[in-house]
Amino acid sequence: MSDIVLTEVSDGVATITLNRPEQMNAISVELGARLHAELLTLAAAGDVIVIRGSGGNFCVGGDFWELEQLRAQGRAAMAPLFTNFRAACDAIATLPVPVVCAVEGYAMAGGFELMQAADIVLIHETAVVADTHSRFGQIPGGGGSQRLPRLVGRQRALAHILTGDRLSADEVMAWGLAYRKLAAAEFDTAVTAFARRLASKDRAALAKIKHLVGTGLSLPLTEGLDLEFDAVLDHLSGATAGAGIASFTTDRGSK
Repeated sequence: MSDIVLTEVSDGVATITLNRPEQMNAISVELGARLHAELLTLAAAGDVIVIRGSGGNFCVGGDFWELEQLRAQGRAAMAPLFTNFRAACDAIATLPVPVVCAVEGYAMAGGFELMQAADIVLIHETAVVADTHSRFGQIPGGGGSQRLPRLVGRQRALAHILTGDRLSADEVMAWGLAYRKLAAAEFDTAVTAFARRLASKDRAALAKIKHLVGTGLSLPLTEGLDLEFDAVLDHLSGATAGAGIASFTTDRGSK
């Protein structure tokens, strides 16, 4: 099997590494398909999934060299490039575990779109992020025209996609597109520590929280609150919630 995507599972953390360093981890038909397949597989093997890029970059978007070859074959030949990548991005929301993108170096076009699909983003202090489609006379094809406005609002998203302006890690943080900015000296260790902390939590609770937030965003507030009401009562009726409450009361009682 091709090593275009590498995987590892350790201490409950499943890591997916996009592994085309010479191409700055550009998205190809094969890479999109492998990313999708590994996300589905590793959701059962780990309690948290971390997506990274090799060679000091996250992902610069679609592979223009492959795309040019596909264009020569016609419209239908290009479809798998976008179908595979969309399937991978769409799958993230459906998985029962948190998916974290650890972003360093360049995250451009499709790489930025993959960030937008993630549950949580951790960003290197020197990372550079942008939707660069317009710089090359292109339009988003990995969800950016739809996810970005929902994340940062119409004005900011449209202006960014139209201009292709580069965003620093501080700007990414200010826009609410990342949870934490990490210093270069601690990036790898901080990503690992964060993922392991998530993995140590109750898997069922994390899955339910993720589902509530994701589903609730598409509902009116009242319906979302009703969804939460039913979910919390169902959860409290289960064994894992009872164990958590018992551990808390025992610890408090011993102090």
